[in-house]
Amino acid sequence: MKTKKYLDDLRDKTPEELNTELVTAKKELFNLRFQNATNQLDNTARIRFVRKNIARINTIITQKKTS
Repeated sequence: MKTKKYLDDLRDKTPEELNTELVTAKKELFNLRFQNATNQLDNTARIRFVRKNIARINTIITQKKTS
């Protein structure tokens, strides 16, 4: 499953790399929302996918802080 592999990759990253990944995902989400508002976005499911990835990254960051 792709999600499992993605989570394993996130767990292997350092907190600095996770923060970089988070910033990149947030920028992508902003761009997707902008494209959606101007009716240029074809795949609207991508917004949901990116939002879930942001939540996954935040979860991994929190887990690393507590352990």
